[in-house]
Amino acid sequence: MYRLWRLTMSYIALERYPDRMVSRTIFFAVPSAPRFDSPVTYADLQIDVRGPDDGPPVVLLHGWGSHARNMKPVADALSDRYRTHRVDLPGHGESPPPPAPWGVPEHADLILAYIKEQIGQPVTIFGHSNGGRIGLFMAATDPYAGAVARLVLVSPSGITPERSWSTRAKATLAQVLKAPITALPSPIREPAEDWLRHSVVWRALGSSDYNQASGVMRETFVKTVTHTLDGPVHRIDIPTLIFWGTEDTAVTRGQIDALEQALSDCGVVPLEGAGHYGYLDEPSTVISATRHFLENTPAHVEDEETAGSAAG
Repeated sequence: MYRLWRLTMSYIALERYPDRMVSRTIFFAVPSAPRFDSPVTYADLQIDVRGPDDGPPVVLLHGWGSHARNMKPVADALSDRYRTHRVDLPGHGESPPPPAPWGVPEHADLILAYIKEQIGQPVTIFGHSNGGRIGLFMAATDPYAGAVARLVLVSPSGITPERSWSTRAKATLAQVLKAPITALPSPIREPAEDWLRHSVVWRALGSSDYNQASGVMRETFVKTVTHTLDGPVHRIDIPTLIFWGTEDTAVTRGQIDALEQALSDCGVVPLEGAGHYGYLDEPSTVISATRHFLENTPAHVEDEETAGSAAG
């Protein structure tokens, strides 16, 4: 069912009239709000499990806009000794999108349920980019922390970056464009926001990941990437190994340094010449260092009561 909304507003029409304000009447054919009656559970996810049944569990979480297939080389190299679980996160790969916009806590709930009900013991999380953000959140936050024994992170997100002047300018312009819409009555605010999100100007202000996403995944992207962990990561005390590509432009060395200083048991391995996908650019280094790390750090949580709760 569709509703036709009529909206008259003044806005900065940068697409065609950069030097003046324009008043225009806009009609929106907007579908009625969808019903989200079916929650996504771990049973809906595409998860590839390999390795010996009694092997120490390793859960591999990919980054935003990626999929579990990219992590297959790492899982294959570890599955001779470890029980690997490659997860397509909601809306990625072969997993369905979430029923509503999700943030980091909802993703953590999903992974925790899988660990408790299908693995039954604390795990090592191997997380890339946004997968690393989810791993950091879980390791820093109850009740998830008891389910995570170790972290292996490749260019993890979650630490606030230093914003360039162009990024600050885009953020300011976005606020200016959105201000008149947020003041509208609720019945027409949603279609107006939808129109703005699909405008040429708004797309020019957004990142490539934002522009490539659509529907519920676009709002999920916003909720996820704006979740920073600068304070919570100081609570993490489990062994952590971090890889960072020296040519990575998505996560800076400054962010990695800040994370290393916040963690009490952490080592950083620079990957010379690698970019944001360091585990694909330098697979031999990542795999050999990860194996060494897993073989020489405890695969359990020191607090037995917490470990027991993670197992259900």
